[in-house]
Amino acid sequence: MREKLRLYFQLCKPRIVFMVLVTAAIGYFLGGQGAKSAPIFFYMLAGTALSCAGAAVLNNFLEREADSRMSRTAHRALPSGKIAPADALGFGLCLVIISTVLLSWTVNLLTGFLALLTVFMYVLIYTPLKKLTWLNTFIGAIPGAIPPMGGWAAATGELSAGAWILFAILFLWQHPHFYAIAWMYKDDYKKGGFKMLPVVEPDGKSTFKQIIIYSALLIPVSLLPTMIGMSGYVYLFGSLILGLFMLSVGVKLFYDNSRAAAVAMLRTSIIYLPCLLALIVADVGF
Repeated sequence: MREKLRLYFQLCKPRIVFMVLVTAAIGYFLGGQGAKSAPIFFYMLAGTALSCAGAAVLNNFLEREADSRMSRTAHRALPSGKIAPADALGFGLCLVIISTVLLSWTVNLLTGFLALLTVFMYVLIYTPLKKLTWLNTFIGAIPGAIPPMGGWAAATGELSAGAWILFAILFLWQHPHFYAIAWMYKDDYKKGGFKMLPVVEPDGKSTFKQIIIYSALLIPVSLLPTMIGMSGYVYLFGSLILGLFMLSVGVKLFYDNSRAAAVAMLRTSIIYLPCLLALIVADVGF
């Protein structure tokens, strides 16, 4: 039973769930201008976790055959046959239904709708598009940027300018992050039949240009919280430094196409986001 629970837990992609919860909590904190109702905050986190976990399980279900052909995913519970596909499907659907009801009933309808929209776009639009077009990364960045809006909606019941700025930051950030991953595992993605950009254009030039473009766009967009009075000047200068550093790593990757340079880009993006979020919370202009 313990092993079974561990496998189901892995299907939920807990590291992604944790990151989603962090961004949702930031949205709640900024939207509510500090700590608001503890029960609402708890229900928002619980519902968001269930929603994200359900989407992950359904994604695993839909991609189980492709995962079986890729080295880094062949050991997962579904491709390896440790969990039956029907069981995973039922589990994922239950998580999504429970999360939607929980958020709509205990928080508000807008938060429940945003969670359901995230699942819909991630599972039924982004996942199939991965086998059809390299633009899947652009589409997939949309549901990935919705969680902080869900947190904001939970605190305020609406989506004002600050919520959309958080969405834009998360949306832009995901491109250099995921393009670095796509370059690192391009051979695996090819085996799985995924139309990732490095698979479609193996020389990598288009991939590196995308990383540079979105890293550059992220710099002015990340300054917007200060422009609307949501944060102060410590955040302004900190976000500028972080953005320029990530852009420089992307430029280096353009000239050095090695896996090591892609790993550096990935690590930089992983460091960038929590540092940026920490800055905006620490220097929030209430």
